[in-house]
Amino acid sequence: MREGSRLDDLKPVVEGLLTQPVIQTERFTLRPLRPSDAGMIAHYTADRRVAEGTRAIPHPLPRGASESFVARALAADRAEDVWAIDGSNNKLAELLGVVSLTRMEGDQSELGFWIGAGFWNTGFATEAVEALAAANPHGARTLFAEAFQDNPGSARVLTNCGFVYLGDAESWSVARGARVPTWTYLRRMG
Repeated sequence: MREGSRLDDLKPVVEGLLTQPVIQTERFTLRPLRPSDAGMIAHYTADRRVAEGTRAIPHPLPRGASESFVARALAADRAEDVWAIDGSNNKLAELLGVVSLTRMEGDQSELGFWIGAGFWNTGFATEAVEALAAANPHGARTLFAEAFQDNPGSARVLTNCGFVYLGDAESWSVARGARVPTWTYLRRMG
């Protein structure tokens, strides 16, 4: 009996790590990725401008890379939770972009996002980042994010969502094959 109750105590913790909440906004739904998203992810990230706005997306995108990304996002042992920005309930595209949280030590998470180039300057990124921060599904006390210094639009998204400039740094960009100057931001939660 004692052994069973220890397992019962762990069940919500394990389930919490495996599931991601669905978050509704005014114009779209943030939902976990699904295998059918791989094609649109490949389509949007084939645009050099999208890939070069991220640290980890290669350009050109290798065959099977988007399917691998989705599989990692759905894995039980993932460190990063990824949400599709799904506008299909409002007659928008089923996938507008993605927003993610990566667990860090000390109740902190790192937020990342990208939007398909056809949806830039629509406010979708700001709405998605704000909704994810408000939901705070990791229960983080601090969220971190960064933007490449040649991408002031992403920096505006972060400041519009209550992130505060922390300092300059640099990060490797796979698509660029180089270290790129960044601005680092944080948002204290709570």
